[in-house]
Amino acid sequence: MVEIIEGCRLPVLRKNQENEDEWPLAEILSVKDIPGRKLYYVHYIDFNKRLDEWVTPDRLDMKKLQFPKKEAKTPTKNGLPGSRPSSPERDVVRMLFLGYFKSAYNIRVYLMSYKEYKYREYVESLLGFFFFKVKTGLILPFFFFWKNGTTRRLIPSQPGRKRKNCGGTDEDSQDSSDGIPSAPRMTGSLVSDRSHDDIVTRMKNIDCIELGRHRLKPWYFSPYPQELTTLPILYLCEFCLKYLKSLKCLQRHLTKCNLRHPPGNEIYRKGTISFFEIDGRKNKTYSQNLCLLAKCFLDHKTLYYDTDPFLFYVMTEYDSKGFHIVGYFSKEKESTEDYNVACILTLPPYQRRGYGKLLIEFSYELSKVEGKTGTPEKPLSDLGLLSYRSYWSQTILEILMNLKSENGERPQITINEISEITSVKKEDVISTLQYLNLINYYKGQYILNLSEDIVEGHERAMQKRHLRIDPKCLHFTPKDWSKRGKW
Repeated sequence: MVEIIEGCRLPVLRKNQENEDEWPLAEILSVKDIPGRKLYYVHYIDFNKRLDEWVTPDRLDMKKLQFPKKEAKTPTKNGLPGSRPSSPERDVVRMLFLGYFKSAYNIRVYLMSYKEYKYREYVESLLGFFFFKVKTGLILPFFFFWKNGTTRRLIPSQPGRKRKNCGGTDEDSQDSSDGIPSAPRMTGSLVSDRSHDDIVTRMKNIDCIELGRHRLKPWYFSPYPQELTTLPILYLCEFCLKYLKSLKCLQRHLTKCNLRHPPGNEIYRKGTISFFEIDGRKNKTYSQNLCLLAKCFLDHKTLYYDTDPFLFYVMTEYDSKGFHIVGYFSKEKESTEDYNVACILTLPPYQRRGYGKLLIEFSYELSKVEGKTGTPEKPLSDLGLLSYRSYWSQTILEILMNLKSENGERPQITINEISEITSVKKEDVISTLQYLNLINYYKGQYILNLSEDIVEGHERAMQKRHLRIDPKCLHFTPKDWSKRGKW
């Protein structure tokens, strides 16, 4: 009997959307023994990771088994065999002096990216570098010895000088750091760096999450504390998002939790829909717990424990028991690239009900108040791209169809005018018009041609779109985050 090991590839039986059998090629990511049989965790090649699953041996086609190729023993760099490999300890020292690390915790995150423990132990013996900010905006260096996950300050702090941590304050949230990018950026970007993905972060580690009246099946890895990943169900308080290990612990927590809505300011309410603005610095624990939950359903963006540079806009649905979270999006307080969304997520129980477009529409309403054009941070997930493309198409077509001709001439509008009206960035307007195949070159100028099929399709889509943002219900005053006193 041939033994299947991690890294092997072979066809695996699964059901497609039409409930028909198919045999796509899959990679074995993990093998585990349970009494009486083995289970294999597989990733279907060219399929989204949310479809990864544990399968039984009878679903494997052993006749087409492919063993993993052996890696070359000589380390390579820049594609040249025999070149000197990059040294982890040298990389860390370089990053210390370039100022990549904003907290001692971020150094631990970086060290977790190294699979070679001998490297990790060596680097951990180096001095860590820890920055903190004081009220004057001055940044001072502090040194730490690092041993067994604890830190010891070597240089005494100056008397009378206050400091605050840049890292998170929730100890439970900090215990697990798998899946966080190797070198934390000084910007607030949430784009995931996949260069240090390991086999652990490629596998779902939570079986089920109970959030209020819903039970959710996670799609991706999320770095919840290791001891919670073995539980059949992870319980979350739906108001503060604190994670608990049992139903009894949750019930005890609910007797003490005073929240019935997300912390922060309610800036929009119409009917049962409300939006709350949450500052990642003022409500750090809630923001971190929200990121942990979101990471279960977002693969392209990464968890970022330093939530200070972010604002979180949480959409809720109200009933007699409180404000229940439906979805959220986050954005940087200061974005040099005009991003108005960093992460965006509608929780699975509320998907395909119009809430995704409502989140997107709200993000652009905020951009209109700020007097800016905006765009979501790339890359977008497959579902995110579909939602944005649909929103852009409907928004632009709505403007084009409402144009009125003057003096019997064809109505005219420029790309810049569409961008100013919608707050959609010019590049996104152009890409949407190209996607809809509306732009044509005729007699030395570009014209937009709306066919009957596009008009009818748009009208049908708008009839189904019942949820819309009412700008009159928005109570939002933008802040100038370039002034550090606002933080």
